Amino acid sequence: MISLDDLADRYVDEFAALDPCLAAMMGIAGQDARLTDYGPEGRAARAGLARATLARLESGDVAVVSDADRVAAAVLRERLETDVALHEARVHEGFLDSTDGPVQRLRTAVELLDQGAGTDWDAVRSRLRALPGALEGLRTDLEAARGGGRVAARRQVLRNARECRDIPAYLMSLPAKYDAVHTGPAGSVDSAGSVGGGGDAGADAALRGELESAAAEAAQALEEFAAFLVGDLAPHAPERDALGPDRYRLGVRDFLGTTLDLEETYAWGFEELARIEAEMDEAAERILPGEPVAAVRAALDADPAYRVTGARAFREYLQELADRAIDDLDGVHFDIPAPLRRIDCRIPPVESGIYYLAPAEDLSRPGTVWWTVRDPAADIVTWSVPGTMFHEGVPGHHLQLGATVLNAGLNRFQRVAGELYPGHCEGWGLYAERLMDELGHYRDPAHKLGMLAGGQQFRAARVVLDIGLHLQLRIPAGTGFHEGERWTPELGLEFLRAHTGPEPEEALAFEIDRYLGRPAQAIAYKLGERVWLEAREAARRRDGAAFDLKAFHRRALDLGPMGLDLLRTELSRA
Repeated sequence: MISLDDLADRYVDEFAALDPCLAAMMGIAGQDARLTDYGPEGRAARAGLARATLARLESGDVAVVSDADRVAAAVLRERLETDVALHEARVHEGFLDSTDGPVQRLRTAVELLDQGAGTDWDAVRSRLRALPGALEGLRTDLEAARGGGRVAARRQVLRNARECRDIPAYLMSLPAKYDAVHTGPAGSVDSAGSVGGGGDAGADAALRGELESAAAEAAQALEEFAAFLVGDLAPHAPERDALGPDRYRLGVRDFLGTTLDLEETYAWGFEELARIEAEMDEAAERILPGEPVAAVRAALDADPAYRVTGARAFREYLQELADRAIDDLDGVHFDIPAPLRRIDCRIPPVESGIYYLAPAEDLSRPGTVWWTVRDPAADIVTWSVPGTMFHEGVPGHHLQLGATVLNAGLNRFQRVAGELYPGHCEGWGLYAERLMDELGHYRDPAHKLGMLAGGQQFRAARVVLDIGLHLQLRIPAGTGFHEGERWTPELGLEFLRAHTGPEPEEALAFEIDRYLGRPAQAIAYKLGERVWLEAREAARRRDGAAFDLKAFHRRALDLGPMGLDLLRTELSRA
């Protein structure tokens, strides 16, 4: 017999060795110099680990002796069974994605090492040197999958080629960052938060040269891989994007940990979108009475009070928002552990959206919010920023996942597994945006409208589009939008234009590519939020006058990340 904790520890170690890129995102220590093998052998090894660990878990040789063990075993089993199902469905063969595929994970693995004065430059050099081999392994996998008739949709292939051509400029900037850290003015801070070291004359010239040559080789490999994608793979890539109901249900299982009536959920998405837009009308009326939402948004965009100039000033603005939320909530609505009282707000060097990464398990990396700025010198509009910052920071992901990393009552797998449960995590993030309204933290009505427009409306539209596009459903009567037609990417773009603000066309096109590359991920936000809200309401009805919101949150977060079905079950226990 072995303990469940021992099995979990062993699995995390073996998993991290086989998938260093995902391990880096999860904050697992010990693999900082390596990259994932995205070739067929690496993929087979990861599948083999999932099967072997699941077999051991079910063998009767693992001691489950407490209620905490029962929950932990269910969490691990759920993940392993889903991973096995994904491998058996051959989902990872020839896989490319717009937001979290192999190319994006390779880029992120390097970015995460870029920590200013705290950068491990030996690890950076090692990962840069490993990048050409990792791309070669991925090419081998894509070619083998193509031989078996499995090629990602053309839009995913071309999106990845574009990203491969964007990354080299960042990689080639790393040697200069090494110089800046060693020789820059003491305390100087660049737009990404890198801190100058104040003229360290002991900079290692040999390491600097190795960084330069490794970056050049990695950049060349990326250019060659982009040419392969465009010239060799794209001609074989299907134009069809929709992946159909069976693949979509597998995505629901993967990202949400539940099963859904997809047509009912599709209809609910339209209802939720209409409800939120009515709420937006009310919020806009409080700002500029008599004006429609579009006019109010335009007025706020033009108001100098809601503008910050330049990436550096915007990063400082984000940091101030994050710090103030922690100060306001700690000891009142949440008890925030000391290691979580700082969030590192950063501007990514390559456009990669807005996202949060939890602290490393050894706390060597702080919880970090990455926020893309398209033009580092331009004005950045801020009236919609607080809601998103609450989602990514406190009381959102930073509190949720940071507290999980520090929770000694969870085993190691549970502590680092937040990245694997988007329904739980993104649902909590969206719930946190709404919670801050309930707690009175949108004192400026523009910030309330920003929360609705920047988070709620967009995420409800995603439910409609994600399901509608992949299942190619008809647009129902009564929506006022191409009623009776079946969804296409072109209709999806038009729908987003109608249900978002004046976003750049490229940003909307990226959203469509994102949905079509990751079936069911985009619905994790709204469907996860729905489970959190329903569970809270059930607890409120059950406990009556004794209901304590702070205690509910503490108990809920102490469970750690898990699929939505399991979350609903555990929160229903008195």
